[in-house]
Amino acid sequence: MSGNKILIADDDENIVELIRLYLEKEGFDTITAGGGKTAVKLFKEDAPSLVILDIMMPEMDGWQVCREIRRTSNIPIVMLTAKGETFDKVLGLELGADDYMVKPFDTKELVARVKAVLRRSEPSASQAAKEIIYPNLTVNLSNYELKLAGNMIEVPPKELELLYFLASNPNRVFTREQLLEEVWGFDYFGDSRTVDVHIKRLREKLEGVEGNWQLKTVWGVGYKFEVR
Repeated sequence: MSGNKILIADDDENIVELIRLYLEKEGFDTITAGGGKTAVKLFKEDAPSLVILDIMMPEMDGWQVCREIRRTSNIPIVMLTAKGETFDKVLGLELGADDYMVKPFDTKELVARVKAVLRRSEPSASQAAKEIIYPNLTVNLSNYELKLAGNMIEVPPKELELLYFLASNPNRVFTREQLLEEVWGFDYFGDSRTVDVHIKRLREKLEGVEGNWQLKTVWGVGYKFEVR
């Protein structure tokens, strides 16, 4: 199995052991951490293929660990938490988490989601040159690069993926729920404000760049990448 090393970070030893047993039964290798600092250390040393990350941990919480990982890597991250508030879900997605599960959860479902996230993260032959070019705008999903008016712009992975998806479907309107499912890769029930936040940040980066395109709000429906 390619990409089979999973880092499990949770301060609850029983949960760690349960997840470890289920993953190893499916052929994955596992490494475990009981705190945030250890999780970051193991991430840097062992280069896992995916991180299962609990939010409430000693030393560094899951939010801090997620931020630290996202500074240098697009590795898939599945967040775990005992909290079910919408705020937690939105924050996790905004920080770059790929999926989200609330405790208590079904371990078989967690393993299924891990497999799904890994499948989505593996580049296929058709993804070899994922690049879209418009006047003064180049979005390259292979290298995760955004170029505006000839200048390279730093952009978080999910913002780039959202822009790439919309630009790949010019003039088509998508609801927030559709965008969450397409870009974040799973059905999301609840507050979809995270899409609004990402659109706002993208608009701030695109502001002042001339082209025959724009990110447009379709009131009461969602968003589209309008090409004139």
